[in-house]
Amino acid sequence: MVDSAYEYSRRVSVERVRRDAVSPSDTLRLLKQPVGQTRNAVRAADYMHNAVKLIKRSLERGIRLNPFINATDLITEADMQFIADRTGCFPHHHVPSCRTTPNLGRFRTASNICNNRKNPRWGSSNTPFTRWLPAEYQDQISLPKGWDPKHKVNGQLLPLVREVSNRILQTANSDVESDSLFSHLVTIFGQWTDHDLTFTPHSPSIRSYSKEIDCETSCDNTEPCFPIEIPKKDPRFGKKSDKCIPFTRSAAACGSGNFGHIVRQQMNSLTAFLDVGQVYGAEDTKARFLRDLTSDKGRMRVNKRYTDNSRELLPFSTMVTNMCATRVRITKDSNAEEVPCFVAGDERVNEQIGLTTLHTLFLREHNRLANGLAHLNPQWDGERLYQEARKIMGGYSQVLTFRDYLGHIVGPDFIASHLSTYPGYDEHVDPSISNVFATAAYRFGHLMVQPKMFRLNETYEEHPVYPSPLLHKAFFTPWRIVFEGGLDPIIRGLVGRPAKLNTQDHMMSDELRDRLFKFTSDLALDLAALNMQRGRDHGLPGYNQWRKFCGLPQPENRKQLSKVLKNKKLAGELLKLYKTPDNIDVWLGGVAEPFVPGGRVGPLFACLIATQFQRIRQGDRLWWEKKGVFTEAQRDSLRNTSLARIICDNTGITDVPAQPFLYSTRSGYTECKDIPAFDLSPWKENIE
Repeated sequence: MVDSAYEYSRRVSVERVRRDAVSPSDTLRLLKQPVGQTRNAVRAADYMHNAVKLIKRSLERGIRLNPFINATDLITEADMQFIADRTGCFPHHHVPSCRTTPNLGRFRTASNICNNRKNPRWGSSNTPFTRWLPAEYQDQISLPKGWDPKHKVNGQLLPLVREVSNRILQTANSDVESDSLFSHLVTIFGQWTDHDLTFTPHSPSIRSYSKEIDCETSCDNTEPCFPIEIPKKDPRFGKKSDKCIPFTRSAAACGSGNFGHIVRQQMNSLTAFLDVGQVYGAEDTKARFLRDLTSDKGRMRVNKRYTDNSRELLPFSTMVTNMCATRVRITKDSNAEEVPCFVAGDERVNEQIGLTTLHTLFLREHNRLANGLAHLNPQWDGERLYQEARKIMGGYSQVLTFRDYLGHIVGPDFIASHLSTYPGYDEHVDPSISNVFATAAYRFGHLMVQPKMFRLNETYEEHPVYPSPLLHKAFFTPWRIVFEGGLDPIIRGLVGRPAKLNTQDHMMSDELRDRLFKFTSDLALDLAALNMQRGRDHGLPGYNQWRKFCGLPQPENRKQLSKVLKNKKLAGELLKLYKTPDNIDVWLGGVAEPFVPGGRVGPLFACLIATQFQRIRQGDRLWWEKKGVFTEAQRDSLRNTSLARIICDNTGITDVPAQPFLYSTRSGYTECKDIPAFDLSPWKENIE
């Protein structure tokens, strides 16, 4: 049954790509497809879930005449263990041995297995998100909140997520307010770090397992389809209330969501550590695939067909279902050339050109470091060069995120309370990513995205040849990098233009709310609605439960909610929709709060984000500041890491803000020649 649904989905995807008929929902699904070991784990989970479902259905037929027996009770723990073993779920729960893993004290494994020696799977890839509060499913086990639209939560019906999006988050491009303090790089760097920490795979199937209904064409709720209903008189869809926005549930972690045994959990296919997995991959097979093994130099693979003014580009994907395969005519007289998707450590590399640019920048930096290390230590082989460069890159990421980025988001007070002085490694701290962080809190950046991807010339003005495209025209367009000026104009746009400012009147740009993955289809996606639907899919508790978790007051009425939000009108609009503050979707409640001092999120998300990064740092045995991970001299070099210098070393840009996350006019920029180079000399190995 599962294999049939997978095969149908694969066949339909290939056909749509070949006919150039990929819909926005196809794009999202293909973007979130599990691959490699993640796909094996997801398939095993689907096998087990459907096997238990069929057994339960068979048992129910046999006990129909006895009201005192529950079919679930007849499936014992031993039965579940047996089913897990036969369906392939068992290996994904197996605790690996760390004794045979080489170099555990010096280098990370790709999956970060055995980072914690006592709990080897903590923080590793392909493990469930952790829960800081118990899940709240409609059936207490697996069904999303809102699966039955007539089912009340806290005594009230939940509003349609698209209706909430229309009423609360709508922002025309012309109404976007820019941030006076922070550059657009802050926004894209937030997405960059998110793609190092969280990836929630969707089910590979676009067809329900039991009813063979296509999620793309049906508005029925049938696993794994959980479509977003369009309200009547929708401003984009008019009176087409019989239509819906397709939505596929996140894949369940192996063995979870099975009728009273284990509550459904979602899987994180990435590691919980700041280890630059979006460059290197989060499992051994992918990591090896991305390396250049044609020489013994420790380098990453690069594009063989094209360069960017002699600088490296990411390699192309060879996947059949290639959403980026656009044919581009370079000149009027030339033949059209097909530009496929780029490939990198994270599958979302092509999502938009700003993100692709950061992927390319850090690929170049790895290869630059590998070359420098080879010059310092000609006796090192390719494996040592690769691992040492990768380790330095991880240190970069940790320094830049904690020293330069997080303070702009959570503000100085939460830095002081959660993220100031490094407390040392604690093997009892589980660094695993929490469901609420991945599904709600760290999606705050969606409200900082400008409606354009800026491209600027050498004087940081609008590029005369390659103008700034609207965001929906920058999705899955690697050809814009290959044939429209390369990285430099985009990086200048990231550092030389401000981020969007999230205000309570103008939350999310319509480029994301009404034109997400819009190609030729009218039925583009709505990122705000997707975020709320995803929270319901994951069974996230409501706004007040998380306020309580963070020790914040929980508003019970309009007056109290007005005080929390400092906005009577917004509080009134929210209560018209939700009736009670308890039911406000946590993502919406979080982004609606006024900012903490010096930050760009409210107190709820500042708490959740700071708590997560606190655990990431303290639970990482290979954190850069931990004694013995780097030498004292190496730590001194890493302390002086500069994102501005990384830009200078890997592009043709000659002047840049010394602090690229801060927005300023070009008069305050620094010449690259005046920015100190990263000191690699502490990595020279003395040989007697």
